[in-house]
Amino acid sequence: MLNLPEKVTIIEVGPRDGLQNEKLFVPTAIKGEFIAGLRHAGLKEMELTSFVSPKWVSQMADAAEIVRDCLKPDALDIVLAPNRRGIDRVYSTDCRAVAVFVGVSNTFNQKNINKTTADSLLELKPIIKELKDKNYYVRACISTAFYCPYEGRISESAALELCREFVGAGVDELSVADTIGMASPNEAYSLFSKLKIEFSETLITAHFHDTRKLALANILASLQAGIDRFDTSAGGLGGCPFAPGAAGNAATEDVVYMLERMGIQTGVDLNKLVQALEIILPHLSRKIETGYFKLHANTI
Repeated sequence: MLNLPEKVTIIEVGPRDGLQNEKLFVPTAIKGEFIAGLRHAGLKEMELTSFVSPKWVSQMADAAEIVRDCLKPDALDIVLAPNRRGIDRVYSTDCRAVAVFVGVSNTFNQKNINKTTADSLLELKPIIKELKDKNYYVRACISTAFYCPYEGRISESAALELCREFVGAGVDELSVADTIGMASPNEAYSLFSKLKIEFSETLITAHFHDTRKLALANILASLQAGIDRFDTSAGGLGGCPFAPGAAGNAATEDVVYMLERMGIQTGVDLNKLVQALEIILPHLSRKIETGYFKLHANTI
């Protein structure tokens, strides 16, 4: 008998994580329509954009406009901000939820933000305290929690220790990522079981990439570990500019289809989700190849 929750929360990361690696700049108005379509499909928690340097991630150059035009008071709208400069930009908006990120792997962290993991923590801890003092929601994204494209296998103890640091700093949520899609279901079950036991008062979210087509299997294993929050990206969009070989995220439509077939409520309307994807599709540099979308696009 499978150990399954009655409902699962889907955190849609398509507008940020999904689009950040797109070669073509998606017009700001189209991004706004895409976000509105995702909301219409029932997605209430979302990563909207990121305040990063346009020099490094040009797709996010319109972050201020996206936040200005797309925030909704009844939703958990999250903006990624990797450093002090990004946090100060958040303060100039009405956004009240911030994601920070650090890689467990030192090499990945240095390639990504030119800092070691330890140096990133030193910078972020006072920022997290400041955000919490101002009543912001803070989400910590833990990259390379299983494998690194440069260092290979990451020890489970190192991933747990980094999570400990963030929980001690006061974050509301840990989003723990298989950044390059190499984790196996038994590895996912092991780490997330330990996270659920140790950090029972913190929201734990699993974030899987589908590089080796294991994302759904890893989600099933994580459900068995007690996880009921998952980052997914509509269309399976995504990848990391600083992680060679990292394919797209777990596709929202495929995850929702699997969960709903298992009797788990997600609150997401699959037909409306396909409609949202059809808004963004003409502006992407690649086709959407996810199972549910291919079967149902242009047929609803």
